[in-house]
Amino acid sequence: MTRSSSSSSAVAEQKGISVHDSTGNSLSVDPNSKTEANILPETEYEPQGDPEQGTTEKGAPPGLMDPSSFPDGGLEAWLVVFGGFCCIGVFQDYYQEHELSRYSASTVSWIPSLETFMMFLGGPIFGKIYDNYGPRYLLLAGSFLHVFGLMMTSISTEYYQFILAQGICSPIGASAIFYPAMSSVSTWFFRNRALAFGVMASGSSLGGVIFPILVQRLIPRIGFPWAMRVAAFLILGMLILANLTVKSRIPPSPRPFRFMDFVAPLYEIPFTLIVLASFFFFFGIFLPFNYIILEAPVVAGMSPDLASYLLAILNAASIFGRTIPGYFADRYGRFNVMIIMSYFSAILVLALWLPATTNAPIIVFAALYGFGSGAFVSMAPALIAQISDIRQIGIRTGTMFAIISVAALCGNPIGGALLAREGGGFLHLQIFTGIVMLVGSTGFVAARWSLVRWELKVKV
Repeated sequence: MTRSSSSSSAVAEQKGISVHDSTGNSLSVDPNSKTEANILPETEYEPQGDPEQGTTEKGAPPGLMDPSSFPDGGLEAWLVVFGGFCCIGVFQDYYQEHELSRYSASTVSWIPSLETFMMFLGGPIFGKIYDNYGPRYLLLAGSFLHVFGLMMTSISTEYYQFILAQGICSPIGASAIFYPAMSSVSTWFFRNRALAFGVMASGSSLGGVIFPILVQRLIPRIGFPWAMRVAAFLILGMLILANLTVKSRIPPSPRPFRFMDFVAPLYEIPFTLIVLASFFFFFGIFLPFNYIILEAPVVAGMSPDLASYLLAILNAASIFGRTIPGYFADRYGRFNVMIIMSYFSAILVLALWLPATTNAPIIVFAALYGFGSGAFVSMAPALIAQISDIRQIGIRTGTMFAIISVAALCGNPIGGALLAREGGGFLHLQIFTGIVMLVGSTGFVAARWSLVRWELKVKV
């Protein structure tokens, strides 16, 4: 059989249809047979060989990868994950009570919203730079900008200064750190990719446990400026470790900048559905993180000391939410687990946070929601990697995060506006959060359907 007919048979086998050999005999293919191959859309390609395989054979589809070529473990691979873990990054409540007390909650919320927006908006640019030149220079430049922005925040006193330092400079640096770390991890793992992403992403959750408590305890003793500097020095130490350990398994392949490289993935239905689902889910996912500290004392009469630990509870639970679902996702399907966890998070908002009026259910919600929402943060890049050519992982994940950055920018101010419209009540904010997350969860169902239709027992 010729090479072209072999390739046609392989494609047909992945689709679960009947193929024939050179003599015309029918070869039956089991559509339910398990495969570790990536689910890739059929697209036109240039025969350039496959660097994943270390070959230059013409005619090989660039997205076709041998799973055995991925280490999926070992010291070197897990050191890369550790480096990503070190790329970790609660200030709204403090700002509203001190430096920015004359501004509304909606106005102050633009600072963390802009911070998230700028971090994700840089995705396409930093993704392209990563694909062309690797992670080294991005990590160095990002480390400087991230720490410099935090240092400048420590001497800020005006609203515009916080916007420039914490809302723009620091997150641009964090963006230049986040994308090469995430993309590098994907080159070392295939079967255990979701778990690896989860371990890496859990670093930010650990930071979310440590830094709120650290800053809260340090501010009364040494003041806000030095509390920020202490936090910045701690992050600097972690970033030094990240710069020493994060690297890509695949050599960079410089290519000219083309705008269509960023637009082309949107012509693929599964990719577009994942992006839309993530966009709506992102509208609501961080609202409980930003407003539960403000809501608990008002609605449940929770003491300020206890309320200050709610964010730590959310982030502590998120550590497990970013790792445990990833482990099961690699074994039972990443789309399958993502759908379960996203619906779980949305239902928690409407069924537990919304009616909660005492301390106990709010604390339980914080723990469960931290676990459920953590899965989205770690698994969204794994979904994109599953349907992508590994050599374009930087551009494709960057495109997704750049689009959902708009939701990250608007989510918190919308929540603040709903809060002000209700005269300080949180009902409309909670309903908005639950509904947009339900819409996003349904979008993941649509993305799965575009790949395997209604085959419920398929690992996807």
